[in-house]
Amino acid sequence: MKVILLKDVKNVGRMHEIKEVSDGYARNFLFVNKLAEPATPVAQKALEAAKAEHEKEEHALHARLEAIARTINGMKLEFPLKADKSGAIFGAVNKESILKALRDHKLITKERVDIDLKYPIKAAGEHTVPIDLKKGVSALLTVVVVPEPR
Repeated sequence: MKVILLKDVKNVGRMHEIKEVSDGYARNFLFVNKLAEPATPVAQKALEAAKAEHEKEEHALHARLEAIARTINGMKLEFPLKADKSGAIFGAVNKESILKALRDHKLITKERVDIDLKYPIKAAGEHTVPIDLKKGVSALLTVVVVPEPR
């Protein structure tokens, strides 16, 4: 039986693919769990329309991520941290604080980003932090740690 997959199914295929599966597997598992629907001519036309819409959304998302990356590349985020008289910093800048600052500046909203920071930044000065915005788009953010006297 030919079915259109509504979601990714392990060992069968990915979403929006037309696959040939056994009748029992389709009726007893795929249809019951709403993972697939029969591949009728009407459903195939709807699938083509859905694929076109999905492609359009992906293109718009990629363009938006590119714009965000251009903004981040030219940006410096300052983080004032307490320091003693000798210049030793108390505290650190971690992934969560960078992510919160990006959200506060309204650069990212609900997008999932990956901040490549192996260790929290505990030294004063400028630091370059790679940020992966997904979909093959990445940026380099400059984080400036400013010592603030106690």
